[in-house]
Amino acid sequence: MADNLLAEKTEDELWRLYQQTRNPQIRDRLVEQYAPLVKYVAGKVAVGMPHNVEFDDLVGYGVFGLFDAIEKFDPDKHVKFKTYAVTRIRGAIFDELRSIDWVPRSVRQKSREIEESVRRLESSLGRAATDAEIAKEMGMTSKDFEKTMIKISATSILSLNDVWYTGEDNDKVSIADSIESPDSLNPDVIVEKDEIKRVIMEAIQELPDKEKKVLVLYYYEDLTLKEIGQVLEVTESRVSQLHTKAIMRLRAKLTNIRRGIM
Repeated sequence: MADNLLAEKTEDELWRLYQQTRNPQIRDRLVEQYAPLVKYVAGKVAVGMPHNVEFDDLVGYGVFGLFDAIEKFDPDKHVKFKTYAVTRIRGAIFDELRSIDWVPRSVRQKSREIEESVRRLESSLGRAATDAEIAKEMGMTSKDFEKTMIKISATSILSLNDVWYTGEDNDKVSIADSIESPDSLNPDVIVEKDEIKRVIMEAIQELPDKEKKVLVLYYYEDLTLKEIGQVLEVTESRVSQLHTKAIMRLRAKLTNIRRGIM
């Protein structure tokens, strides 16, 4: 297809045409059009990353997410592509950072121990466990627990882009896919991949208020941790800890569900 013909198409027309034909020229045109979005997301992720993580590398990882977003985007779902693509790009970057595995083994191990403690506690209590309860479960003082969380949140990559399988033809959904706008953060509005999304939405609803706000502001409103800190009137470090705790709680909840513990 000639470039001048593509240039005459509106964005909606390009998406419709690509959905019908999978023409590589149209795909390349879409990649070129949305390339700045990759740099934007990479810039957001780069904030707080260790110095040995290069911005250009993050951009390279994010390009894979852009390709994935273009292939899987469905214009009929009435979601803006930019909103959809941000999640995919960020997920691709996090996936690659995980594969590099730069997190110290001791920190990774401690993160797993806390997550397991949260899983046991919240299964038993039937509610969100407090920091004091988690510390006691781990045989730590509250001060030591706080220090440990600071260390984990500063180095560990815990993300809502982690994937959970629905069990039907290897269909899968990430936790981030289930976060809607603040006005529709309600399990009743979920109609696709119903069961896993219902569980995720209920788990999000049960989070402590500040942790829930951090997830919505970071993944839906696309604010940086620093910007969220300004909204919640807490430090950026505190926001990072709240984010880490929220992900741990959600993962622990889903692990309980997968093990058949309701």
